[in-house]
Amino acid sequence: MFEKKQIIYSETQGVCRVDNIVSLSAARGEVGVPYYVLKSVFDDSKVSYIPVDNHQVALRELFTEEEARALENSEALEKDELLKQAVEYVLAEAQK
Repeated sequence: MFEKKQIIYSETQGVCRVDNIVSLSAARGEVGVPYYVLKSVFDDSKVSYIPVDNHQVALRELFTEEEARALENSEALEKDELLKQAVEYVLAEAQK
């Protein structure tokens, strides 16, 4: 389980921050289901609600600097703009 304020990678949104974890239900009186509220680190207007359990979207911890360097010149990076942004973000953060 991810924590609030954690920076993660979403296959649909790229680098994002777990802005909150909320409980949502379809109707009043029903037991709520926990959801991650994900915000893009590049565009605060991009918000996604992803179920904490049984989500269909691949979520993972952000790459380490070593993983980013290994991906830096890969073919996968050329094909996936979100992956490219994630690698650039990690490498930029490592420079700080």
